[in-house]
Amino acid sequence: MKIWSMTSFAFTVWASAVAFSAQGQQQTPAPAPAQAHIPVRVIVVSLQDHKLALVEDGQLRKVYTVAVGKPSTPSPEGTFTIARCVQNPTYHHGDRTVLPGPTNPVGTRWMGLSKTGYGIHGTNEPKSIGKSASHGCIRMARADLEEFYALIAVGDQVQIIAQPDQQTASLFTAPASSESTTDLASTAPAQTQILTGGSR
Repeated sequence: MKIWSMTSFAFTVWASAVAFSAQGQQQTPAPAPAQAHIPVRVIVVSLQDHKLALVEDGQLRKVYTVAVGKPSTPSPEGTFTIARCVQNPTYHHGDRTVLPGPTNPVGTRWMGLSKTGYGIHGTNEPKSIGKSASHGCIRMARADLEEFYALIAVGDQVQIIAQPDQQTASLFTAPASSESTTDLASTAPAQTQILTGGSR
């Protein structure tokens, strides 16, 4: 009888300890998972300077030379967002369709703006870079375009300004990151998608 009583007592003490330990574990909240930093990007285009600046988390990351709208078809001024990103787009405008390749008017990348029909893209006229020559879109040299495309995302803000103000002027006083000519040698497209809105 005593042996049973001692065994029962020992079991009760062990069960109480396990219950207390389990209760303590339940009361300790699990640490919250660390959230990945999402950079805030602003793309600033100076029509006067024919430059595009990429600003990330308030710091200037890169400046590119671009083509902008000509006087008869100017680029729109204002604040927009990147609404769509397409690699190796198929160009459609009216009855005209151009498959990906060296003759495609928008090059290898299309970044459509929230203003329908306008975007940042490549060109099959590399000599237009650095000039007011487009139908309103922002054109980039191929190497710059493909590098830039990898650095931005849908939702990034785009500010197109006629002339830099005090706040933005310093972005364009630094030399451009690339003055290279465009190499339009085409390879087989890795991802062909349909472009709507047309080139400008």
